[in-house]
Amino acid sequence: MSSSSAAAAAAAPLLLMALLLSCTTMGSAARHLGEKAPHPAAVPELPKHELPPHPTVPELPKPELPPHPTVPELPKPELPHPVVPELPKMPELPHPAVPELPHPAVPEVPNYELPPLPKPELSHPVVPELPKPELPEIPHPVVSEMPHPPVPEFPKHGLPPLPKAELPPEPEAKQP
Repeated sequence: MSSSSAAAAAAAPLLLMALLLSCTTMGSAARHLGEKAPHPAAVPELPKHELPPHPTVPELPKPELPPHPTVPELPKPELPHPVVPELPKMPELPHPAVPELPHPAVPEVPNYELPPLPKPELSHPVVPELPKPELPEIPHPVVSEMPHPPVPEFPKHGLPPLPKAELPPEPEAKQP
């Protein structure tokens, strides 16, 4: 660590303490000043400065302008119509005769009958018979009957039967 960085590290807490002290004193000084300064109840109004009335500007006379000069109407120049030269008539050319071409004869396709295909005979493979395994006889277990437990009877309640629900009659709709 160099000596300058050691000095800066030692000065940092001192600088923070000085900053805190100055902030605290400024706050308390502002509070004391606010408590001791008299607050004016009403700010006296300043007298209004009266301005002289606006000066009147005399009306300027309207200048008389000479009348607009009239422009004489110029005659429209007549342009000669361009003459379209007639094109010489082209002699009519005879249509070339289309020679009729003979249709080529379609050769007849011979009808070939294919012999029926022989069905291949598939022989099923012979499955060898396996001897049946003999299972030992196991006697069935005897299940003894279980006694049925008695069903308890519930006591009947002494409440009267519920009344049937009755709906009020529908109101008649009034026809206008």
